Amino acid sequence: MALKVKTAETKVVLVNLLICMVVFYTVYYVVLSVCFAVFKIKMLDGLAPFDFKTNPSWINPYYLVLVISLEITFFTCGLLFALVVEEWVWDYAVTVTIIHIIITSVVMSEFPLMLHWWLALGSGVISMICGGQILAYCLFKDNFIYPVLDDF
Repeated sequence: MALKVKTAETKVVLVNLLICMVVFYTVYYVVLSVCFAVFKIKMLDGLAPFDFKTNPSWINPYYLVLVISLEITFFTCGLLFALVVEEWVWDYAVTVTIIHIIITSVVMSEFPLMLHWWLALGSGVISMICGGQILAYCLFKDNFIYPVLDDF
């Protein structure tokens, strides 16, 4: 009744997680820089990826930069994670997001309770998982791990 799935060594998982974290924040800051330039915001805030306190307003260019960069980052990272971790995109996407929430809480010195931030984060995670898993399936469908369901 056990699933016949090979588990990766802890070292490999941690190295992949480190690679995914570096990719995530590198992409985040690159996308933020581009968005700041496009929206002509003069000062790039180094804490922008962690800012959940900005009041939501569709006429506030700083808020638009935060939302657009978050969504683009999550979708792009989902595709890049597929190249790093193959079919395990969903697992690394959720783990990176949880770590991002923890880092955000530490940097901003409080737990994010803003509904608009959670909605943006949730839609970003969904796009990261869906985009990454679809790409992983297309690239690695001959090598995809399927659970054996005969024992259930």
